Formats: sequence, C-alpha cells, structure tokens
Amino acid sequence: MKLIKYLSAAVVGGALLASCSKGGQPTSTYPGEYSTATGIEYGEDENAFNVADYADIQGGPGLVFIEGGRAVLGSMEEDIAMTRDNMERTVTVASFYMDETEVANIHWLEYLHYLKQDSLPEVYTAALPDTTVWSRQLSFNDPYVTYYLRYPGFRFFPVVGVSWLQANDYAIWRTAKVNENLASRANGGGKRGLFGGGGGDEEAPAEGSTPSIESGYVLPNYRLPTEAEWEYAAQAMIGTQYSEDENQNNRRIYPWDGHQVRNPYGKQMGKFMANFKRGRGDYAGIAGALNDGAMITDYIYSYPPNDFGLYNMAGNVNEWVQDVYRPLSYQDVEDLNPFRRDGYQDAAENYDSSEGFHSLINNEVRVYKGGSWKDVAYWLSPGTRRFMAQDSSTATIGFRCAMINTGSNH
Repeated sequence: MKLIKYLSAAVVGGALLASCSKGGQPTSTYPGEYSTATGIEYGEDENAFNVADYADIQGGPGLVFIEGGRAVLGSMEEDIAMTRDNMERTVTVASFYMDETEVANIHWLEYLHYLKQDSLPEVYTAALPDTTVWSRQLSFNDPYVTYYLRYPGFRFFPVVGVSWLQANDYAIWRTAKVNENLASRANGGGKRGLFGGGGGDEEAPAEGSTPSIESGYVLPNYRLPTEAEWEYAAQAMIGTQYSEDENQNNRRIYPWDGHQVRNPYGKQMGKFMANFKRGRGDYAGIAGALNDGAMITDYIYSYPPNDFGLYNMAGNVNEWVQDVYRPLSYQDVEDLNPFRRDGYQDAAENYDSSEGFHSLINNEVRVYKGGSWKDVAYWLSPGTRRFMAQDSSTATIGFRCAMINTGSNH
C-alpha cells in the first residue's frame, strides 16, 4: 500500500511539473494542466474546474500604456486664484491605460449611429451634444453651432458640449461595443483569449452571450480617468528619468520640459506647444504667421505628444475626470491611487448655502483639468483644477477615456 501511495504521489507530482513546463512555475497565461492546490486536472470532465485560455491584455483600441509609480502631484504654478486646493504631496499611481487623444467628433458620431440603431429615441436624444455651447449673444459663432459636430472637416476635432454624465454614458457604451466586437471575432475566427492565441473556438463564448470575466474575452471598463491618473499622465515625468537611481531631480510646470510654452528645440523652435489663448483677444497670432494656428479647437493630433505619447494634455480642450470636487481633497484622499468618489469625510453639508452665503460645491460637481483653446497659459499646468456641475457642458470641455491595467501589481 505504501508503494502504491508513493507511486501515486510521484505521478501527481510529475503531472504538476509537466503542467508548469513552459516556465517552471505556473502563471496566468500558462496555468498548467493540473491544479497546484488539489492535483486535479483542469477540465478533465464536465464537472471539473475549467481554466479558460488567457492572453495578456494589451489595452483596448485607442489606448496607450501609462507606467505607474511615485509622483509629486499638486500645483507647480503660483496660486493666483488663492484657492489652495491642490497643494503638493507625494502619491503612488498604479499603471493604467489612457486614450492617446481626446475623444473626437467622429467617435461621438459613431456612438450616435449605434444608439440610433439599438436604443430608444430618448436615449439617442439624451446623447446629443449641446451644440448651442458655441452660441454667444455678442459673438458670431453661429457656424460652429451648425457645423462643428457634423461637418466632415471637423471629424478629428475634440467633441465638446458633452457633460460629465454624457461622457460616462459613452464610456459604458464603448466598453460594451469593444467587448462585443472581441467576442464576435472569437466566435467567427476561431481565436481564443482577447486578441487570439491559438486553439479552436470551442472555448469561445456562445453567440450573442455576454462573456464572463473569467473567460479571458473581456476588456476592463473604459471610464474617465481619476484626477490623480490624469495629472500623473499629463506630467509624464518618465521622460526625465535618465538613470535607475529613483531620484526625481526636477519637476515640470507643463507636460513638457522647460519653463516656457514655446518649443526650445530644432526646426520647431519658437512654436507653441499647445493650443491656448495667448492674451486678451489673441487666440492664434497674426495672419501670415499664425503660431498655435487654432482660433478654436484643433486637430486631436496637433502639437507634440508628451513622453507617454499622449496628445494635447495641455490646451485644446479641458477634460473631465472622475472625481467629485472638494477643495481639500489633497489632504483627505489616500496616497495610493487617490480618488474622491463622493463627499466622504467632507460632506456637502459643510458647504451648505442656507446660512446666507452661496456655495457651488456639492456631490454633483466634477473636476476638469488641462486648459483649453480659450484659457490662458496658467491653466495648462497639470496641477491646476476647476469644477463644474456634472450635467453641464461648454465649448471648452471634452474628455478622454482610461482603463485599469488588470492582472498587474504595478
């Protein structure tokens, strides 16, 4: 009996070793054929635990990888508004993905197209941007009201007139649409995992079904970035790390090196690095020598990207982030992946206006960042922040999406 026992142990142990042959120890992508906890073969019959094939997530369409790490967040400019609402502090932000560019008009028109096909008329109507944000009683912006969203020449300009609530709805739709496309590719092409990886389609989700998280066929949710993620990505301090000593020897006022808003290098020397308002009445420069070249918004790939490869993290349009606004968030929130989702520890009642003063702060106001075509250079600094009601919109605020880096501890 002892001999049989030892032989059985040897067989199971050999199987476990064989199951890890692709790298020695089991990993998420190569878990092996047998459980290292029970020794039972995965999926040996219909009652056994089945481990779906999985390919490392490479990020969804439109996203670039942002390597996380330690950073000093907060305002690098003089606090001219005297708000003191973003004091410097050290935090750590986990790696994530972020849209390379702002969401453009063509992306929103695609969204409206599918909503018109698949949704109730009131859902489609609720998703329409407010094009009247361009209208001004004492300014002839009428052509933008009519043409900015739908005219083909504006296809790759950032969508505006979108509220924080509408931006969130778009992210939810985009998640569903991207995962639906991945599932259909898996069903139709015999691919396994998120972007293929061999095998037959017997593991693929059933036609028309929603894949489970465990299946390996779904991407995480597209969403608005947190304020900390957005500010970290805008700083792009990865471009200043010239050695592996972990010393942070400098800071950036803007998403690029230097203390100026013009390019100090090469053939583009003297050109502005972002689309912003240079001064009262000066949106673009003088005819024949236009500098930033944009009297309103601009092409989403205009101006050099920052060191993460992100375009227009300063200027063009401000961008919504997830966070509820509170002036003292910098001292309340955690120092790992900081985020304020509601009034926890700083209730809206603290800003109650019933005592004779007027406050705009409540749980329905959201932070926006980055500066716009209509803002002066002060607002281009990643540490500056403003807020607006989540159901409001303007011609100066757009957004981009983010996504967590799943299956990673950094």
